[in-house]
Amino acid sequence: MDKFQEMTSFVAVVDAGSFVGAADAIGMSKAAVSRHVAELEQRLGARLLHRTTRRLSLTDDGQLFYARAKEMLAAVDEAESEISSRSGEPSGRLRINAPLSFGVLHLAPLWPRFAQLYPKVSLDIELSDRVVDLVEEGYDLAIRITNLPNSQLVSRQLATTRMIACASPQYLAQHGTPAHPDELAQHEVISYSYFAARDEWTFTAPHETPVVVHTHARIHANNGDTCRAAALEHQGIILQPDFIVADDLRRGDLVELLPTWRTMTLGIHAVYPSRKHLPIKTRRLVDFLVEGFAVPRWEVAR
Repeated sequence: MDKFQEMTSFVAVVDAGSFVGAADAIGMSKAAVSRHVAELEQRLGARLLHRTTRRLSLTDDGQLFYARAKEMLAAVDEAESEISSRSGEPSGRLRINAPLSFGVLHLAPLWPRFAQLYPKVSLDIELSDRVVDLVEEGYDLAIRITNLPNSQLVSRQLATTRMIACASPQYLAQHGTPAHPDELAQHEVISYSYFAARDEWTFTAPHETPVVVHTHARIHANNGDTCRAAALEHQGIILQPDFIVADDLRRGDLVELLPTWRTMTLGIHAVYPSRKHLPIKTRRLVDFLVEGFAVPRWEVAR
């Protein structure tokens, strides 16, 4: 049996958390993946996985072998990338993480075009609002929507997004339209759980002292589209990026509040672990995304 294929199947099982998921990820049958792992364990003379009907977990030997196998597979992938970079044609798998709403609304339409441009590159896209560890979790690139702190990661800004406080006309007709940020404290709020300031919203205006409002959320959600859906059902006020609410504002389904006040503008960044030995497939993706967001379609005129 090919040792490389055994390692590939084993690592895929651990990454996917199941034999079925691993089979889908590497394009093999579940039976073949199970056979590879069983033969690997037999050859090593050690059990690598605890198997139950509900879940898989690594043994101590499995944890050690997984770490080493992951390093070796990554080294092979990097070697292939270096060779392909000489020919100028990207190839191999790109593992990408992006926020859920942004990924669905604004990245999903771009992936088919990238796949057409670079047919030898395969895309493995995970959408999650959780901040992943690129190095520990093995991602080639992530999209981050934030004001990036200093870090060892390398980034390129793709665009910016403005946070907008808004609500439905029906909610405002029933509860009143706030004329000053302080009044938000008396309103129903739908809060985004991953927002760095949680339920404290900061507003600034020319010639005004910044105002920090301690809002009272009746709903918390860890996804921006869930907050938006609640606002469209007249449940309260949201503070969400314009790339989520721009179309609703244009149609009048949501109304921007406190237009003379500003909250914050965040950068939308492509983040990757290092500029050193950057694989050509990652470089091509970053350049593609920079071009794709040269003119963002979500900006709302003030």
